[in-house]
Amino acid sequence: MKPVASVRSADLGRLSLLCLTLIALCGCNHAAQQSAVAMNPIAPVVPASRATLANTLTVAGEFIPYQEVELHAKVAGYIRSIHVDIGDKVKQGEVLAVLDVPELQAQVQGAQAGVRQSQAEILQATNEVVRDEANYAALHAAAVRLQQASDARPGLIAQQELDDAHAKDQAAAAQGDAAKSALSAMQQQLGVSQAQKQQVSTMEDYSRIVAPFTGVVTWRYADTGALIQAGTSNAASAPVVKVAQTSTLRLRLPVPEAIAPYVHDGDAATIRVDALGRTISGKVTRSTGELDMSTRSMQVEVDVPNADGSLTPGMYAQVTLDVKRAGDALVVPIQAVDTSGPQPVLLVVNAQSRVERRAVQTGIATANRIEVLSGLREGEQVIVANQASFQPGELVTAKHSAMTAAGATADAMEAQ
Repeated sequence: MKPVASVRSADLGRLSLLCLTLIALCGCNHAAQQSAVAMNPIAPVVPASRATLANTLTVAGEFIPYQEVELHAKVAGYIRSIHVDIGDKVKQGEVLAVLDVPELQAQVQGAQAGVRQSQAEILQATNEVVRDEANYAALHAAAVRLQQASDARPGLIAQQELDDAHAKDQAAAAQGDAAKSALSAMQQQLGVSQAQKQQVSTMEDYSRIVAPFTGVVTWRYADTGALIQAGTSNAASAPVVKVAQTSTLRLRLPVPEAIAPYVHDGDAATIRVDALGRTISGKVTRSTGELDMSTRSMQVEVDVPNADGSLTPGMYAQVTLDVKRAGDALVVPIQAVDTSGPQPVLLVVNAQSRVERRAVQTGIATANRIEVLSGLREGEQVIVANQASFQPGELVTAKHSAMTAAGATADAMEAQ
């Protein structure tokens, strides 16, 4: 029988050898794991995070008058006088030019004479009605008296005399009705004469060309003595003057198709007029609501006050539109989203370090980042470069990328 001390010493030796063996095996396994990890492709990733996005657009626009019109003459004639020249400020209703139309003046005088004639005929017809009514009253009274006498004493009044009295009574009544009808016709004729007078008087008013609104004369096409054709009878007739309203200008700018759905009335606009070195704040006033088929853009207008006249139609301005904002958006770098297919997709590195292909719904986008509305959770790692070199299910090594830091900073400054 071996000593107890010898047995314990041998057991301890075997135990120590076993521990060393296990440690060596663990070290080899760890080294193998490290080697396997080192062999996995490196995927540059950025975590999906929350941020404030502001979608802006900078586009060149042109100032145009709020209203501008070429004034034509509605009647043909010679310019008797023209009171304005280019650059003159005019008020609404101010007479700018007067035409000389002799034949129209004769028509006005004839219409006035027609009205006076109708009024005289009405006066005459009225007197005839009064006369016929008085004659009828007398004859009717005589016929009634004869009939009463004949009824009181039959045979006293001859029947022929009675018949004559009744005939005269009926004739007087008919004559009175005819006089009333003639009076009514005269009154109708007066209405026609007055309408004719109103028509030619209105045409005479067209011989005076007036300003339709307060503005400035931007062009003068004719001088005193020039023959002006009626604008309604000759499509090629020349205008007399051109008037523009410049106290308020329209700033018209084309908005690209990609941004057009997000532009609404009331959106803030920052206007930079380089010619004057001025920056003006404004808002979108109106838009066409449809795209121009030739340019694939939507025309948008901003009304800009110009009471001092410092802005001139035809000037250009750089307009920055704040078309849409997202206050707490889930965002990723814009290069992480593949929009070439029917639905936007991106690649995510999951908790098992494997690549997942995700279909997502996106919102507004800036130059650097894009909003993800669904299909992604905050904190998930998104591959931001070389997406074509990774396959779904592939084991990768995620490495955080700093390539979007500058873009995120720029977006944050823009959103403020």
